[in-house]
Amino acid sequence: MVIRETQRLTIRPFELGDVDFVIRLLNEPSFIENIADKGVRDRAQAAAYLTDGPLKSYREHGHGLYLVALRDTGEPIGMCGLIQRDCFQEVDLGYAFLAGFTGRGYALESGRAVLAHGAEDLGLKTVIAIVLPANRRSTTLLERLGFTLADTVTLPPPHAQEPLALYRRAL
Repeated sequence: MVIRETQRLTIRPFELGDVDFVIRLLNEPSFIENIADKGVRDRAQAAAYLTDGPLKSYREHGHGLYLVALRDTGEPIGMCGLIQRDCFQEVDLGYAFLAGFTGRGYALESGRAVLAHGAEDLGLKTVIAIVLPANRRSTTLLERLGFTLADTVTLPPPHAQEPLALYRRAL
């Protein structure tokens, strides 16, 4: 099942067969630095991450993080999706891409597609995004997607305790 297709990308739900890609993505230095070290180092840990994360979210909320692949080849390059966090009422836009595919507009393209999915298919009215304030690439991307800085928040344990910038966008 495809969530959205763009000129260059296919956005689809994760499957358990995506474990090798998940290991690669979650161990990217930029993922660990800007999001978290999820401790996913092998196929069993990647399967648990998918089962307890995106796959569970699809069942419970009807959305989650999606795999982003090149439309022409099907090569997975990142993830982008909508996360329902217990600590927020609004859905959170999340994304991460392999280093070799950053700076090419894929995050912007997939972000626009996922936001359209949220508005048109899920009926969402508002979406938030949280980011480290020092992550200029992400803050610039969020602004290009129409988000505005709304607040500073700290996530509850076991998440990192450093302040995060909270952006908000009406759909």
